[in-house]
Amino acid sequence: MFTINKHIARAGVVLAVAAMAGCSNTPTYPPAPERTGQFDWNYLVGPGDSVNVFVWRNPEVSGSFPVRPDGKMTMNLIEDLQASGKTPTQLARDIEKALAKYIQEPIVTVIVAGGTGPFDQQLRVIGEAAKPQALNYREKMSLIDLMIAVGGITDFAAGNKAYILRTENGKQERLGVRLEDLLKAGDISANVDMKPGDVLVVPESLF
Repeated sequence: MFTINKHIARAGVVLAVAAMAGCSNTPTYPPAPERTGQFDWNYLVGPGDSVNVFVWRNPEVSGSFPVRPDGKMTMNLIEDLQASGKTPTQLARDIEKALAKYIQEPIVTVIVAGGTGPFDQQLRVIGEAAKPQALNYREKMSLIDLMIAVGGITDFAAGNKAYILRTENGKQERLGVRLEDLLKAGDISANVDMKPGDVLVVPESLF
C-alpha cells in the first residue's frame, strides 16, 4: 500500500509541474529582438492608395488619382499605369517616361495621401486583441504603437504568450512578445520594433 501511495504522490508532483509549465507566461519560441529603431524600409504604393501627381509647369496634367484594386492607375494622358509595388520616386520616374510622349522633359513629383500600402506590408493583429484588424505600417512603428491602435488586449488574452509571425528571406519565424508586461506592468523593455508584413497573434488564456 505504501508503494502504491508513493507512486501516486510522484504522479501528483509530475502533474503539478506540468500544470505550472502550462501556466507559464514565458513563450516557447525566441523573443522578438529589442528595439533598434533602424532598418531599411521604403513605402510602396498599394491598391486603395491615393497619389498626388505634380507635373512641373503642367497643372492640367497634375492631380490626385486612386490606385485601383488591380494595382494600376489612370491619370491625365496615361491609362493603366502599374503603380502598386513601387516607391513614390519609382512611380514618378515611370510617369515621366510615359508623359515624355506628350510633354518635353517632364518633371514629376508623387506624394501618397492616406496610403495603406500593399497587403504584404500591412500589419495584422488577430486573436484576443480588443479590436483585431489590419493596419498600414508606419516608419519606426513599435509594438506599443500597434497596441494603442487596436485598443490593447481583452481580459481573456494570454498576453505574455503572444507572438509575432514574421517572414524574412522567404522563411517564417515566431517571435515571442510580452504584452501583459508591456501593457499592465509598464515594462518598456517589452516594447519591440514592428516590421512591414508582421502578424501579431494574441492567444486566449486557458485559465
